[in-house]
Amino acid sequence: MVTFEGPPGAVAVSHLSVYDWPAADGLRGGTPHLHLTCSEGYVVVGGSGSVQTLTASAFQETPLTPGALVWFTPGAVHRLVNDDGLRVIVLMQNSGLPEAGDAVLTLPPRCLADPDVYRAAATLPGDAAEDVQERAARARRDLAVEGFLVLREAVEGGDPEPLAAFHRAAAALVRPRTPEWRSRWEKGAATAAAATAAQLDALDRGEAGHLADARVRAERPSARGRFGMCGRLDVYRT
Repeated sequence: MVTFEGPPGAVAVSHLSVYDWPAADGLRGGTPHLHLTCSEGYVVVGGSGSVQTLTASAFQETPLTPGALVWFTPGAVHRLVNDDGLRVIVLMQNSGLPEAGDAVLTLPPRCLADPDVYRAAATLPGDAAEDVQERAARARRDLAVEGFLVLREAVEGGDPEPLAAFHRAAAALVRPRTPEWRSRWEKGAATAAAATAAQLDALDRGEAGHLADARVRAERPSARGRFGMCGRLDVYRT
């Protein structure tokens, strides 16, 4: 019998307090980016704001207030806007892969063509003092907003090429990491799906032995207040 003991469907969770730093357009919030293989969702637990999304078909702004659930599929550029103390629970496909590499920031084209240039602009100094990390996170956010606003203007003006070029650049940047991502998927979501298939097969045969193998797990955050793409993160090891 195939077994899987991770969170439901290999979905990972983090708690996000969205940045309240103002950007060049006067809005406060996080760093625009997309995911290439993962869907992501937000459950709003406090404050208010919105999520701006940009796809090949349209720019959209969805209000976020407590109780709202919003999710988007791979390829949707998203930017969280914090109007008043916005806090969300983030639901991430593929065992948390969105926070483990499956994200490309909407940096200007000059930062996307060379992986080393992109890495230098997108990576925070993890072992630096908190004020140094904060300045780096804010500079990274501002650079991504710069690129995002150009992409938004093009989509709203009927020009699909800048966003398509960003998609191509993003795919090229992550290509070397796909074997690592495939391994995470195989151990997580693929195994979870296989376990469900095996359980259904057992029930079809009138067997219930797998129920005796039930487990209960609980965790506290493994890190609190970490600087993320969109805000300060409380993260869980799973």
